[in-house]
Amino acid sequence: MDPTAMVPIGMGLAAAGMGGAALGIGMIFSKMIESVARQPESEARLSKYAWIGFALVETIALYALVIAFIIMGHGQT
Repeated sequence: MDPTAMVPIGMGLAAAGMGGAALGIGMIFSKMIESVARQPESEARLSKYAWIGFALVETIALYALVIAFIIMGHGQT
């Protein structure tokens, strides 16, 4: 099999990391909303940790995007 034919498959697999990051971000904010609904006075403290968690999970999506672009660049000859 031609290695350039595998480039779109590799890019798709690398992009699957962005789907996982989207699920992680959704879980972070859904649990934050749930926690604030149970204990409203802890909103300030929880929002700080939620944004830190959001930033960490978002870096995973950016890494997946960079890897997809690297794979795309290696496929062009």
